[in-house]
Amino acid sequence: MQIDMERCFADIMTAIGEDVTREGLVKTPARAAKAFEYLTQGYHQKLDDIVNGAIFAADNDEMVIVRDIELYSLCEHHLLPFIGQANVAYIPDGKVIGLSKIARIVDMYARRLQIQENLTREIAEAVQNVTQARGVAVQIKAKHMCMMMRGVSKQNSEMSTSVMLGAFRNSQSTRMEFLQLIRP
Repeated sequence: MQIDMERCFADIMTAIGEDVTREGLVKTPARAAKAFEYLTQGYHQKLDDIVNGAIFAADNDEMVIVRDIELYSLCEHHLLPFIGQANVAYIPDGKVIGLSKIARIVDMYARRLQIQENLTREIAEAVQNVTQARGVAVQIKAKHMCMMMRGVSKQNSEMSTSVMLGAFRNSQSTRMEFLQLIRP
């Protein structure tokens, strides 16, 4: 697959007027292919493998929040990066998930061609699926290079999305507690 991507990157570079045989670019198609493979590795990961059995019995029934999980993704419309942070919360119902697994779930879905709205929902549904929590909330704030580097060129724009499931959707006080606790 990398050989095909290398050829495609070389073709793109040639199409924009570059000489892929010049010293600084000779290895660029291979490096770009390797980078793109890494940036889209989420396609080759499975939720069960990411969680790897790290679900544990627990008496805790209070909100658990993992804040400021950095994320890097690629906009499915322009293949340009968007960069931000996710805040993920859940209310356990007899089970908790290993702390690092939440960050790994964020990464798995972020490492696919995405729009932020879908990314937010996919993370929430995945956490709900593996924890069977009473509720899950995910909030993402990100800066989109497709809006900053091209088009309207708005350097300080930031997009915020949220998905609330279960108790976070059904209880205004639970939702407000989450939103209060994730404020900077």
